[in-house]
Amino acid sequence: MPRIRSAKKRLRQARGRTAQNRRQRAALRTALKKVRLATTAAEALAAYKTAEELLDRAARRNIVHRNAAARQKSRLQKLLKTKA
Repeated sequence: MPRIRSAKKRLRQARGRTAQNRRQRAALRTALKKVRLATTAAEALAAYKTAEELLDRAARRNIVHRNAAARQKSRLQKLLKTKA
């Protein structure tokens, strides 16, 4: 445990950021699963739009790498074409 006041503050900030990143990553993974598990094309398209927004936001905030987000979106689009 840190003893210096500024180090204690940095620890609090890091814990807060970690929790926020974990929540966003969990929401993103859930959205991706909803696209994959959608049964109808309309349902998949609606889920894809949500997932796309979450992926873009996560990439902007460095929660996932921007190339990883682009790759996920590309794979989801390919999956949508097979469901349509």
